[in-house]
Amino acid sequence: MTMREAFVRTVNEGIENDPRVTVVTAVISAGNFPQENERVVDVGIREQTMVGVAGGLALAGLRPVVHSYAPFLVERPYEQIKLDIGHQDVGAVFVSIGASYDDPVWGRTHQSPGDVALFDTLPGWTVHVPGHPDEVTPLLQQALKDDNRVYVRLSLHENTQAYPVGEGFTALRHGKRGVVLAVGPMLDRVLKAVDSENADLTVLYASTIRPFDSDGLRKAVQETDHADVMVVEPYLEGTSAHLISDSLQLIPHRVRCIGVKRHAELRNYGTAEDHDAAHDLDVVGLGSAVRSFFRG
Repeated sequence: MTMREAFVRTVNEGIENDPRVTVVTAVISAGNFPQENERVVDVGIREQTMVGVAGGLALAGLRPVVHSYAPFLVERPYEQIKLDIGHQDVGAVFVSIGASYDDPVWGRTHQSPGDVALFDTLPGWTVHVPGHPDEVTPLLQQALKDDNRVYVRLSLHENTQAYPVGEGFTALRHGKRGVVLAVGPMLDRVLKAVDSENADLTVLYASTIRPFDSDGLRKAVQETDHADVMVVEPYLEGTSAHLISDSLQLIPHRVRCIGVKRHAELRNYGTAEDHDAAHDLDVVGLGSAVRSFFRG
């Protein structure tokens, strides 16, 4: 089962069992939900309208799930997210597919490495970046029960195993040379890179990256001999840099941010693996980063 399939199954169960749950789409994935149900609304190719309708449904006491490719869900209707959801202080569950460049064959229109950075400009959002399909269901089940604002970022890339979900980072390795924070589907590559360099590092895993687990990061850093932190995120590099700095403001530290490079927009689309290599997000690139940062 893919993350997308886990999402569809979980939301359809929510529609069946919870009269508050409603779905709003803009064509993408519309056929995966029961069209005969009045709580499933497809607005056509009108992403701004999709978010506006979700805001109205939330004001009426429903729990809207809003879904599309990340650039159509976040970037195109950003103003409506800011006003119709955030400014009205209502809750909704936004679920994206496509990640940063899962489907590069469709071109730049289907790429959104800046989505989490955009949500960082708006207060009160919880951001989940699951790394395995089995993490999707519990995250969504909880989101459907709540009334808060949630963004769930799904991907075609996944780790080989799931880990317990929830707020806070999970420590998977303990070392003395520094800390690596791996977000969502980056974990397997981070572990392979650390092993390839025989690096004595603490590895933290996050499937929920907002709220940011400042206490967990500080604790991990204080248990090492070097306050060196590398964060590996599957979206725009540096997205979490300000939160790491805030968390460690009383501790002299170094930070290295790995993610989709800010200075490079690839125009030869290739494959997702080609993009990973170009952004040094493959095992080779991550191994080089580990070697240069923690041994430099």
